Parts: sequence; C-alpha cells; structure tokens
Amino acid sequence: MNFLAAYIMRGRMQAMLVASSLALLSLLLPPVSVVSSAAVALVTLRRGAFEGLYVLACSSVAAGLLGFLAIGNYQFALLYVMVLWLPVWLISIILREGRHLSLAIEIAILIGVLGVIGFYLYAADPSAMWKAVLSQMVPPDAPVADVKHTIDVLAHYMTGVVAAGSVFGLLFGLFLGRWWQANLYNPGGFRQEFLSLSTKPRLSIGTVAVVVTALASTGLISEVAWNVSILLFVLYTVSGTAVLHTVFAGLKLGRYMVPMLYITLFLIPHSMLLVALVGLSDPWLNLRKKNRINTPDGV
Repeated sequence: MNFLAAYIMRGRMQAMLVASSLALLSLLLPPVSVVSSAAVALVTLRRGAFEGLYVLACSSVAAGLLGFLAIGNYQFALLYVMVLWLPVWLISIILREGRHLSLAIEIAILIGVLGVIGFYLYAADPSAMWKAVLSQMVPPDAPVADVKHTIDVLAHYMTGVVAAGSVFGLLFGLFLGRWWQANLYNPGGFRQEFLSLSTKPRLSIGTVAVVVTALASTGLISEVAWNVSILLFVLYTVSGTAVLHTVFAGLKLGRYMVPMLYITLFLIPHSMLLVALVGLSDPWLNLRKKNRINTPDGV
C-alpha cells in the first residue's frame, strides 16, 4: 500500500481525494474506513496539525458532496468527522509532538472513556435503548427465550463494546498512517516503535481498581465500571500484542510463532483476553527484558 501513501503525500488534493472517496466506499465496505482515517493521520503526522485539519475539513465537504450526489445523503460526512477523523487527527498530533505511541494510545482510550461516561450522562436508560436496537436485529425464526436472555445481558455492556470497537478502528487508522510514514521516510521505524510499547504500573493499578469497583458495586456504578473496563481491555490487548510479538520473535521458531500470534487473534477473538492479561501484568513482569536476557540475539 506504499503507492497509496506516496499518492497522498503528493499534495492536498490527492489526500482529500483519497480520504473522501474511501469514506464513501466504506458505506459498502466498512473496513475501508480505517484507510480513510489513515490518510488524515499520515498528513497530520508528516506535515503538522494545521495541514491535517485543512485536509480533514475539505475532505468532509467533499465527502458530503459525494454522498449527496451518489446516495442523496450528506449527513454521513458529519459522522465521519465526529467519530473518525477528528479523533485520529487529535491523537496524530499527540504522537507527532510527544513522539510516544503509548501516549497516543492512552489518549485514544481516554477519549473512549469520556464517550462512555458522556453517553451515560446523556441517555436516561442506555440499556433499554440497546435492548430496543438489538431486538430489531434478531431474525424472526430465532428462539425467543434464548435471544431475550442474551439481549438482556448484552444491553448492559453494549456502550463499552461499541466504544471499544470505535477505538480499535481509530487505533488501526493511526497505526496504518504511522506505518505509511515510516515506510516513506523512516523504514523500520514503526516496527521498533510498536514493539517498544509499554504501560506504566500506576495505570495497571488503576485498571484493577476499575474492575474491582465493577465487581464490588451494583447498579449504575457497576455497569459504567464494566463498560470502562471493556475500553481498558483495548489498551492492554494492544500492549500485550507488542509484548508477545517481541518475546516470540526472540525464540528459535519466532518466524512461525509471530505470524501465528496474529492469525490466532484474528480467528479466535477470545484469545485477546489472554493477550490483555499479558499486557496488564507486563509492567511488573517485564517479559521483554527477561526475553532479551535469556536469548542470545534479542529482538
């Protein structure tokens, strides 16, 4: 995909064309939204906040016009601006100025946490709203009793699930933009940056405190804490992946184990829980340092 990154960096018009056209295409192919966000991230990371904002604003207008001409709807452009482009622009600035990928990820999680808390302050009964939404998605021939129970359980956690999915998409867009930047101007830089990801012990302690609050409390406080915990799960899944990648790469079978790690995460989503536990415990265990000590070549 380096050709696309090189095309984006040729000028403002090229960047706006890629961002707006892929935004419209993502209505049919949702994963394409990551590439659209990455275009905004790449411009911001390389050329700064103002240039990124200029491309973002003009792309929003272009996406609205394309949407109006193609499907008679321009509102989706506003959705892109609020949900995808503005957050990725913000964390791209943080990464550009702070030069720490871990800080950008933590800010992305913080945005998600504020979104969850804001939603609970805005909505009178979030679980009832999600029940109504999920009920409309149930096939007519589904077993009523089983489905009703599942919906009743899921409705209490859907705010966190949706926020976590949005943050994952936001981070993938940032990572793709950073990878493009590294490929064009600093080959191998993103790999080194990603594999050095780490979190501070006090953040892990805070995460444990949130989970304990969710377990020990009841009602609305417990529900909000569980939804925030789902977002923190995203943080430790990313950092845990970096830890395991580094550890596996230092083993004799590393060339096979590293690809298997990502294949497993893709095919068996439940394995993310174990990866997140690795990320949560790494500030104390320091698995990467032990791996460098125990292997002659390191990473």
